[in-house]
Amino acid sequence: MAARATTLKARATVREFALSLPGAGEEFPWGDSAVVKVNKKIFVFLGEEGNAENPAISLKLRDEEIHGHALAVPGAAPTGYGLGRSGWVTVPLTGADTPPEVLCDWVEESYRTVAPKRLVAQLDAG
Repeated sequence: MAARATTLKARATVREFALSLPGAGEEFPWGDSAVVKVNKKIFVFLGEEGNAENPAISLKLRDEEIHGHALAVPGAAPTGYGLGRSGWVTVPLTGADTPPEVLCDWVEESYRTVAPKRLVAQLDAG
């Protein structure tokens, strides 16, 4: 039960952080599965809230070092549907393998990859 609470807290922390970024908004293009977008582009797939079976997030990480670090998380893999070829990584949220602060750093990196320069500049100025 504690692992499930940790997982739900990690997802909530990532969601809150992602939505705090300039111009970010949450959408549900596939029913209950949430994504966060900026300028109509997804920068993080959050999955379904309360998903205890396979909780994970997917992010676009182009920086080789960060990409490699994310793939080193147990259970992490290139995102399916051909997205992995473009730098997308799916990272499980089970247990305490990856601290929420690191997940948020990766969310910011993904945001910087897809956000317009003006919004990245606004983030840097804030």
